[in-house]
Amino acid sequence: MQHSMTGYGRDERTYQKYQIKTEIKSLNSKFLDLTPRYGKEFSTKEIEIRNLISDKLKRGKIMLVIELEITDTEESNVQVDDGLFKAYFKKFRSLAKDVGYEEDGIFEMALQAPDVVKQQELSAEDIPWDQVFDSVKSSADQCIKFRSEEGSALEKKLQDYASNIANSLKDIESADESRSENVRARLQKNLDDIREKVQVDENRFEQELIYYLEKLDITEEKVRLNQHLNYFSEVMATEDQAGKKLGFIAQEMGREINTIGSKANDADVQRMVVVMKDDLEKIKEQVLNIL
Repeated sequence: MQHSMTGYGRDERTYQKYQIKTEIKSLNSKFLDLTPRYGKEFSTKEIEIRNLISDKLKRGKIMLVIELEITDTEESNVQVDDGLFKAYFKKFRSLAKDVGYEEDGIFEMALQAPDVVKQQELSAEDIPWDQVFDSVKSSADQCIKFRSEEGSALEKKLQDYASNIANSLKDIESADESRSENVRARLQKNLDDIREKVQVDENRFEQELIYYLEKLDITEEKVRLNQHLNYFSEVMATEDQAGKKLGFIAQEMGREINTIGSKANDADVQRMVVVMKDDLEKIKEQVLNIL
């Protein structure tokens, strides 16, 4: 089963005095492109977090958010700089006295002054790392589940587009026999017109006719395109995380379709080729989002 690179996962839990929230968003990318958002206290574990995401999600443009808060109201994480508060209060009261201003509200002004009240920062030693990593894993697992569901929908679309190309190929095979006969008939008519004016070497004409028909022959291209279509379906059904391989196969399919179009020399076949190219472009677009 194929997985999309688009995914989302979230985990929220309470452990002792901590509330832990993690969130993962994933979009398509050729490589693992991780953008973490968490406090500087997580920097000591950044390599382990990155390795965990890499092992779980493999590749994609991934945003990881980790939030850690202290919920125990008895253990305050707020600090007040008493000395700084008193300095502000004394200065504000002195200024108020100088300008004849009432002192009401000076206490609140001093308390709200810069750097008086600060939230105590967590240190790496305070963090329950087992719970944090479990939360990240849980979010990653939810993201994988989301990717799997999206991948099933993408796989269905890819199968439909590949089937459309296969059906167009059958139409081309049906039209190919009459196409060759039409080309031969046109050449024969032109030759008959020429015979009225000049003498023609019949043996040389047969050689040139055979050479020309061989250049217009698309049998090999039809066989190879059919093989690519079968291989595309086989890889999709039997291999996981095959986005890059499916992309390579789609490129090979494109080469055969383009060659059929250039060699066809037939309006009906070229219209069918245009339809095949349209479905192939849809395949290439969707494959970019396959893991």
